[in-house]
Amino acid sequence: MRLFVLYVVIEVAALVAVVSWVGLAWTLLLLMAGALVGMWLVRREGARAALAMADAMRGGRVAHAELTDGTLIGLAGLLILVPGVVSDVLGLLLVLPPSRALVRRWIVRSAERRAPGLRTHRIRDGHTVVDGEVVPRPGPADPRPPEPRRAVEG
Repeated sequence: MRLFVLYVVIEVAALVAVVSWVGLAWTLLLLMAGALVGMWLVRREGARAALAMADAMRGGRVAHAELTDGTLIGLAGLLILVPGVVSDVLGLLLVLPPSRALVRRWIVRSAERRAPGLRTHRIRDGHTVVDGEVVPRPGPADPRPPEPRRAVEG
């Protein structure tokens, strides 16, 4: 609840600042133009992300970057639809590929910090992974020799 109140205060302060700087009519025109351009960009970038995801899946690759892009583009569309100067600016920034790549990288890093197992897939992506078996060597902690391997018939 506090976060929502803070957001509303920031939006109202930004709106008052823009109105006092350029006037009410220009502010309304700016908000409408931002919404139109933003929704056009969301539609275009969303189609690109969907095509990239389809290409990745057709190629047998994991489409994590494409899926994250699609999610961020959807969030950008939502931010652009919400009335306000700050939400429009954030939405337009998320639609642009360079800033979206920065946000995607930040999301991946924070997810890896929370769940270290996620990092292994990103490391292996694009490399050959050989499945194998770990056979313990006898040592001071395990004096028994390893069990002999049996041939599998069939």
